[in-house]
Amino acid sequence: MAETAEPNITFADDIEAYPSSLSYSPGETAALHISTRSSAYHVLIERWGAQRTPVWSATDLTGSFHPVPDDAYSHGCRWPEAVQVPIDESWTSGFYVVTLTAVGAPAGRDVAYTGFVVRAGNQPRRSKALLVMATNTWNAYNTWGGRSLYTGANQVAFHRPWSRGMLGRMSTERDDRKARPTRWGEKPDVDGEAFQRYRLTNGYAASIGSSGWYQYERRFVEWAENEGYTFDYAVSSDLDSSSTGPGSADSILHGYDLVVGVGHDEYWSAGQRDAVEAHVAGGGRYVSFSGNTMFWQVRIEPTEGDGKTMVCHKYTAHETDPVVAEGRPTEMTGMFADPLVDRPEAAFLGGGSAWGLYNRFGKAVRRGAGAFTVYRHDHWLLAGTDLGYGDLLGARDGTVGYETLGCRIQFDDVQLPVRAGGDDTPPDMVIIAFSPASNCGVGDYPKSISALSDQGDLEFIAERIHGGINEQTLAKARYGNAIMAEVHPFGPDAGQVITVGTTDWAFGLPDDPDVVQVTRNALNGP
Repeated sequence: MAETAEPNITFADDIEAYPSSLSYSPGETAALHISTRSSAYHVLIERWGAQRTPVWSATDLTGSFHPVPDDAYSHGCRWPEAVQVPIDESWTSGFYVVTLTAVGAPAGRDVAYTGFVVRAGNQPRRSKALLVMATNTWNAYNTWGGRSLYTGANQVAFHRPWSRGMLGRMSTERDDRKARPTRWGEKPDVDGEAFQRYRLTNGYAASIGSSGWYQYERRFVEWAENEGYTFDYAVSSDLDSSSTGPGSADSILHGYDLVVGVGHDEYWSAGQRDAVEAHVAGGGRYVSFSGNTMFWQVRIEPTEGDGKTMVCHKYTAHETDPVVAEGRPTEMTGMFADPLVDRPEAAFLGGGSAWGLYNRFGKAVRRGAGAFTVYRHDHWLLAGTDLGYGDLLGARDGTVGYETLGCRIQFDDVQLPVRAGGDDTPPDMVIIAFSPASNCGVGDYPKSISALSDQGDLEFIAERIHGGINEQTLAKARYGNAIMAEVHPFGPDAGQVITVGTTDWAFGLPDDPDVVQVTRNALNGP
């Protein structure tokens, strides 16, 4: 699908910046590439965890303006380094937000944000858990420079600023959500009008409802670190070139018991997936509090200088991605579940978005509870919640939506849900709870976005997964679910995957006690 017309978010602020890398190790030097219309600017760097903790600052730096290349969205900005920041050995692994203030710029246009992750590096690891930020997905939705993977591009560069609102913005209770929970007396906001008013009034990109630090990872990290959990941090592309042998000493996942994903972790490279699957095959645990997870395969490729770009041909990949004609169809940057790639995410996660993608989004499950219905109330993942059979989990904050992933379900002889098969899900999985979900076709989407000119996700999945577009295949593609499941993709003697298949799970933190307890259980393990 493609987003509607954007406000001008390229240089919406009088200062813009990006780092030379999305992640660094202690002892390395972060380089900031900055362009500003102001003659001077300030820089403040803070670690954003339970609180925002300042670690570095500089004031009254000399500003320089550098133009935006026409291909900045695909090949990067190629601005020179403006500031070098030494990453001190004392800096704790985490996300570091960079606030840039243009001196003398008009109010409302004088502040912009960029950021980077500090990895554990060679330090003694303070945690046995690694949180992987979904930066590939951030990049896919980022329209800075003119285009994103949703507005006509088939490759998007990392060396450019993030769209306005992705890293920091005005807080709101519900209006920044694409699956906005309804309250008593309200009608569902089917067309996303509240979201549109909020973002357009503040000059934010459409991407803020789908990706970025502020929307998902921030909520989870603030809660988790306040709870006393400690993580080391990495970004999606850190795993791309990681050694993938189980237990390999040079793998970025080596030494971690638990790997965690949060929010909207949609775009994965083959190398990233190899690394996480090897971690689980070797006995590790992977917990996904994410919807639409691992849907599109991408390739990370070099661009001019030392920049990188992310390639994904998406809906046209089977026709336009050169690797198909070159006889390498498994590298195609389309759906992992596409028959040419033949690596459905459901085989690892126990669910995929071809079997349930949207909840309370457009005409998909418009009046849904926004919650999982509990079936296996005695499962360890629900311990300490007092939830019973048929109870709703996460309804208060609408934690199920806007994007999900599910599987084909049938009921056993005591009316509990089990995998039906035929969707590549592994046999060793337990469905704990689920909720209806649906794919959207042409005419089903909110007015805030538009489908492709000739099809939506419904038609695309019917054609690519079910073999064509007709009444039967459209029905197979339309009706699905969001699942919460325990999965053992490599058998009971290997590691474990916990799939909480919804983007909006983190919105239940910290106020819903049941969501909090389930999250604790998932992180702590059985």
